[in-house]
Amino acid sequence: MNTTNLCFTMETTDQQPKFKGLRKIFFPIETYELKKALPMSIIFFFVLFNYTCVRNIKDSLIVTAPNSGAEVLSFLKLYLVMPSAVLFMLVYAKASDILSNEKLFYATLSPFILFFGAFGFLIYPNLDILHPAASTVAAWQANYSKAFYWPLAIVGNWSFALFFILAELWGSTILSLSFWQFANQICKMSEAKRFYAFFGLVGQFALIFVGTVGEYFSKVPENLPAGVDPWGVSLRWLMGMVFVAGVLTMCIYRWIYTNVLTDKRFYDKSELPGVSRKKKSNVGFWQSLKIMITSPYLGLIAALIICYGTSINLIEALWKGQAKILYPNTNDFNIFMSRYVTYTGIVSLIIVVIGGNLLRMLKWVTAAMVTPALIFLGGSLFFAFILFRDRFVNVLESIGSNPVSCAVVLGMSIIILLKSTKYALFDWTKEMAYIPLDEEMKVKGKVIVDVVGGRVGKAGGALMQSTLMVVIGFFSASAVKLIDIAPYLSAIFLVVCGLWMFAVKCLGKKIEAITAVQQSTPVQQK
Repeated sequence: MNTTNLCFTMETTDQQPKFKGLRKIFFPIETYELKKALPMSIIFFFVLFNYTCVRNIKDSLIVTAPNSGAEVLSFLKLYLVMPSAVLFMLVYAKASDILSNEKLFYATLSPFILFFGAFGFLIYPNLDILHPAASTVAAWQANYSKAFYWPLAIVGNWSFALFFILAELWGSTILSLSFWQFANQICKMSEAKRFYAFFGLVGQFALIFVGTVGEYFSKVPENLPAGVDPWGVSLRWLMGMVFVAGVLTMCIYRWIYTNVLTDKRFYDKSELPGVSRKKKSNVGFWQSLKIMITSPYLGLIAALIICYGTSINLIEALWKGQAKILYPNTNDFNIFMSRYVTYTGIVSLIIVVIGGNLLRMLKWVTAAMVTPALIFLGGSLFFAFILFRDRFVNVLESIGSNPVSCAVVLGMSIIILLKSTKYALFDWTKEMAYIPLDEEMKVKGKVIVDVVGGRVGKAGGALMQSTLMVVIGFFSASAVKLIDIAPYLSAIFLVVCGLWMFAVKCLGKKIEAITAVQQSTPVQQK
């Protein structure tokens, strides 16, 4: 597909509202626009709340499960999450031909919230019946090659693995796909430059709220009577909140359709997106996939997502492995992850304000280059400490610390900065790059690039980690840990960051070229 033929709606000629002082920095939205911006930001809050909550829990479940560890994450992402993402992509693309966009949103969200509710109240309380005994799994791991040590841990904790899969897919399918697809459909570029920053600002409060709530409910069970599983009580409270937030999300989504998109000030099309079936395109999924693969524009967006997923995965997995050593108990690990999320939310609030203003002042390519540059610098620092940590033992002991504690604190600080920058700049610049696509490719092109591209990114890091652990495991007498393959991972990390920066530069040139064409010719009316 030639990108110059795309329905490019980056309205460079739109007049941005004029704001002054603090409002220009924190709240560049007209009062009448709150009818559209506020409910969208609340949906974003709930979606991000659920994503952050289940993401923390999936790590707490898997990393601290019997006979398991952070090493299991690579095998899960590659051999279970990635195929599940492909299956979802196929089903979603087919459903998009049958259902209206509104019904498609409900059909996508409902299975997730039903499962998470069932996990807290039905599945987890019956683990003794559903899971094989921990001693049985330990015997399997002892009797088979160490190459299969971590995959056998997944078998022994299969319901945790299923929770992990759906928690991972939530970020790709509900957050990146369903929400942002809806936002891209109903927001013009002139609105997006202001609204998206506002969504991000409100969304960061979800991180702070999740961290506070997660830590509170992880501490409540300390006073429970003997014989009551503390983590089970925490889980029921948290999954109950996830279920309620999911239901509220659907209610507000419906309200937007009936009260906002019927207002000509906010949506100027003659019909709501996806309500009428008479103009449905005949472009099938496989044709859409072919278009995506052969489109340099979409390919570069996919490259950004893949490089981000791969690079952050290489850092996070190693960091969580060190955190497991400090916090082997599930509730303690969840408290640690909740605090990490709270700190991320606080830092994100600051960076979102800065990023929102940078987005309005800088060219797209400059704003988009900030994230890979910071990941390159922060990741390089973390890997350097991991590789040469033995040289700092005496210094750390003199201040009452040790390499593991320092690695956890350093890794958390770096990841908080990187995730905050991702929320503030990477997500916004990536979503703005989708706006040129026509309606068909906004649905099918985005599902392929976001869902599968996002999974390929994480699976790419997982492939490298799991392959190294399996190959080395065949020749090892003990289980291979992530710390053992850190030198190889650091080299891969540097290459991925270089490719990411190159892709940003190339996509920036394409956006500038299309913008120049648009400025020299009248915008085509639909």
